Amino acid sequence: MISRRGVLEILAAGSVLGASGPVFAQPAPGDRSVLVIGAGVAGLAAAQTLRRNGFDVVVLEASDRIGGRLWTDRDLGAPFEVGAGWIHGPEGNPMSVLAAAVGAHTFVTDDESLEVMYADGETVPDGTIVDAEEQLENIYERVDEEAGRGESLSAALDRLDSGFLDDAVRRWMTSAYTEFDNGAALDDLSGQFFDEDSVFPGDDVILTGGYDQVLAPLANGVDVRFGQRVRSVRLLEEEGVEVTTDQGAFRAMYVICTCPLGVLKQGQVTFDPPLPGSHARAMDRMGMGNVTKIALKFDAPFWPVDTQYLGLVTEPPGRWNYFLNYRTFTDQNMLVGLSVGAYPLVAEAMSDAEMVADAMLVLRDAYGDAVPDPIAFRTTRWSENPNSYGAYSYSRAGSSPDDWETLAEPVDGTLLFAGEHTCWDNKGTTHGALLSGRAAARWIIDDA
Repeated sequence: MISRRGVLEILAAGSVLGASGPVFAQPAPGDRSVLVIGAGVAGLAAAQTLRRNGFDVVVLEASDRIGGRLWTDRDLGAPFEVGAGWIHGPEGNPMSVLAAAVGAHTFVTDDESLEVMYADGETVPDGTIVDAEEQLENIYERVDEEAGRGESLSAALDRLDSGFLDDAVRRWMTSAYTEFDNGAALDDLSGQFFDEDSVFPGDDVILTGGYDQVLAPLANGVDVRFGQRVRSVRLLEEEGVEVTTDQGAFRAMYVICTCPLGVLKQGQVTFDPPLPGSHARAMDRMGMGNVTKIALKFDAPFWPVDTQYLGLVTEPPGRWNYFLNYRTFTDQNMLVGLSVGAYPLVAEAMSDAEMVADAMLVLRDAYGDAVPDPIAFRTTRWSENPNSYGAYSYSRAGSSPDDWETLAEPVDGTLLFAGEHTCWDNKGTTHGALLSGRAAARWIIDDA
């Protein structure tokens, strides 16, 4: 087992290079040489699997850290998850195996520990919540059966029950639950496929010491080159691949590209020859969603400290409508608010001060004008991050599971893609990224 000190030493290192890891400045093509683009969960999982099977692997990372969209900030006194925050369904989940390997402490975030308030501060009765959840479940069953090809979720809801979203609590649920889960607005989500992926059993958990602890066993001994922003991937006529970064060129027999879907859709990496039409069309149909978080730290709590989640019926619906209460698992007076649906782009267009003010207006509407200003805060801006351009993929209206499966198919036996956007059953999750990286590595191991 890796000790907590060992975890932190690995994460704090200026590079991630174990004594047994391969060291070479310019890998030459060979049967067992691989370049991995991106040191997120998918990239590290692929590299570690290959390394343990005797391959020479170099990971090219644009930023100065590992983890990608798994990123923990500890500056507020408790770990704030800038990106991925939960192990979704911990039973049988490979992320749980990593957490156990480093002795990470987990905490179950109880979805039933919830208080929902109208904008004026009035508490929504529990009976109203239960009734609305039942109504939501019933209409989603109808959507699953009757949504048309390419029809958005909002259009399907309107067609099946034109007044469904007029109810404030039901509209809050579709936002706080569905838009959050998918990272996209109802208008953009596929009515056919928005809820068709798989889940592991068990209640979601967080790692109270920080989610980034799980990166240590993935990164141990892996050669990661930081500050290497990939510009092009060229499949060589003779054999192998050449990857060019803003620092130079690298060659190997195989390449695994784990760039997030948002980066691929932006065309930040060029491919020579161009990607097959099947891959290009799949990327075009798929959606890259976003969730914006704000962590607010206060001198003292003004909210019920034993309640896990605080729901606020806001307008527009995705505007800071869900808060995670840190007092349930730390001694820090912190709330982490979420903006979902169409609102993240609105929030991220604000300055930090404006974003804090916007979130505080929501909290003061619910809890009163006497709510003090936070003493510290952190914000996220995934849509603006050049290493992601979004939070995670979603099934956009017009896309289908085939698109995720297409991206997982190798190109010319040399180029493979990995990441949560190549794993339909577990899209949008860290375990999806992990499983996709290992799958790409296994393909190479079998092919070499």
